[in-house]
Amino acid sequence: MADGEIFARSEPRRKWTAQEKAALLAEVEATGGKVTIVARRHRISPSVLYSWRAARKAATTTMPPPAFIPLGVLDGLNHRETATQPPRPMRANDSSAGGIEIVLPNGTRVSVDAFVNEKALSRVLRAMKAAT
Repeated sequence: MADGEIFARSEPRRKWTAQEKAALLAEVEATGGKVTIVARRHRISPSVLYSWRAARKAATTTMPPPAFIPLGVLDGLNHRETATQPPRPMRANDSSAGGIEIVLPNGTRVSVDAFVNEKALSRVLRAMKAAT
């Protein structure tokens, strides 16, 4: 078996500040997205720049929290009843407690019970908002 050399890191792992990361990413954009050129110039791995760029993109593309609209709690009103009926106050001993009806500004109504999947409801409301 041949003798081989083992190369160890001669300096500790570099800590980058947010300003340094932003400057390097700006440099990548200035070179037309040439990550390897900037990485070579600063003697860092291209994967570091790709990771920073992906993290910045993820941070800027997070969905804003949904805007809230007026909501009333209704007693026993279901989707078969008409919108012309006034809402009835909910009583504490009511068996339908936990059900809600959401009325969007365009008059569309969404009725759910206490067992609704929150992620599914969020998708439905986003789709309805996009459709208006």
